[in-house]
Amino acid sequence: MSSLMRYTPTMPAFTSLRREIDRIFDDLLRTEDGEQMTALWAPRTDISETDDHYVLRMDMPGLSKKDITIELRDDTLTVSGERKSEHEEKKENLHRVERSYGRFFRSFTLPQASDTQKVKAHMKDGVLTIEVPKREETRPRRIEIS
Repeated sequence: MSSLMRYTPTMPAFTSLRREIDRIFDDLLRTEDGEQMTALWAPRTDISETDDHYVLRMDMPGLSKKDITIELRDDTLTVSGERKSEHEEKKENLHRVERSYGRFFRSFTLPQASDTQKVKAHMKDGVLTIEVPKREETRPRRIEIS
């Protein structure tokens, strides 16, 4: 009776290709100071709309206002920042690290109806809320029947 075994090719071309792909990904995940990034992350975002605003809510636990930058260029809203690793400072014996850290950025193209001069942002309980008002002329109006 025959048994199933995992097939592993031993062709040198595939081995060198795999090494080259691994090297490319290692280079992509390296920070500016040469350290290896251990995790990539981007804050989870909910986007909603009311009659008057677009609202973005981003989860940013463990970050303060000074860790976050919000830029608006033309119709693109970009949120960037960095969450620093806490275990580097404490010299603990870590058994498991699941929380992501490192630099992040998210970019959002705003709709044409946005009033980019009146964008507001505030942070509470680890949630960054960005309110983008709609221009007055694009808001729905109620028409009275005469």
